[in-house]
Amino acid sequence: MKTANTIKEVRETVKEWRKQGLSIGFVPTMGYLHEGHMSLIERAAKENDKVVVSVFVNPTQFGPNEDLDNYPRSLERDTEICEKSGANLVFFPEASEMYFEDKSTSVSVSGLTTLLCGAKRPGHFDGVCLVVSKFFNIVTPDRAYFGEKDAQQLAVIKRFVRDLNFDIEIVGCPIVRECDGLAKSSRNAYLSKEERKSALILSQSLNKAKEALSKGETSANKIKDIIINSLSTEPLAKMDYVEVVDSLSLSPVENINAPILVAIAVYIGKTRLIDNFTY
Repeated sequence: MKTANTIKEVRETVKEWRKQGLSIGFVPTMGYLHEGHMSLIERAAKENDKVVVSVFVNPTQFGPNEDLDNYPRSLERDTEICEKSGANLVFFPEASEMYFEDKSTSVSVSGLTTLLCGAKRPGHFDGVCLVVSKFFNIVTPDRAYFGEKDAQQLAVIKRFVRDLNFDIEIVGCPIVRECDGLAKSSRNAYLSKEERKSALILSQSLNKAKEALSKGETSANKIKDIIINSLSTEPLAKMDYVEVVDSLSLSPVENINAPILVAIAVYIGKTRLIDNFTY
């Protein structure tokens, strides 16, 4: 496995692979990798001849009061996980490598970014779209792999790839959970032992909603109430949002008669966690 810090190194390696007629899978990450990231890399390795992983804590997707400086980082650990999972090239750029000081170009997706996390984190998805589009131009992959835990991000990326005619297949991969149901997240590292236990309320609340849907409930408001009532039983949990939306447009629904996304964001202490399911 190779590592690279510059765009030039990545492009030179990719050109050599292309000369050999090899297919390329790409997994963009912000590092502090866990089993969820491993599942993306392993799938990419199965479906492509070569796999590139980027490890970059992207400053443009963090708001002024968010956790950019404190976001967990461990390059040595990330390198080991990438190699174990089947990556062939890991790209560790600095912000100065990715962005010009006088950058003046943005990538925005309207509509899909105004709800859910987009409503709570203005500018976040512009930062995501900008950095992902830059990585796509640098790596030129055949396929790119994203986790379904970030369901809104996945929908936004699929839309801008379609709209901008990127010749890339976007592959969504299932949420990976701890044995007790907590969705894997780099931000889980922020949780104290007590908060870690309290965080189980997210998956428990969603499971109650799934059960109601399986029994025939069709009211989105009743599904939301089930989740809200469950979350309210945990003293350390503070709700950011609970939404039931159309799985494609991400628009709120009242009556459930088409595929939906049930998505939540909850603060456990100071740590903001997200989770979801589709139905």
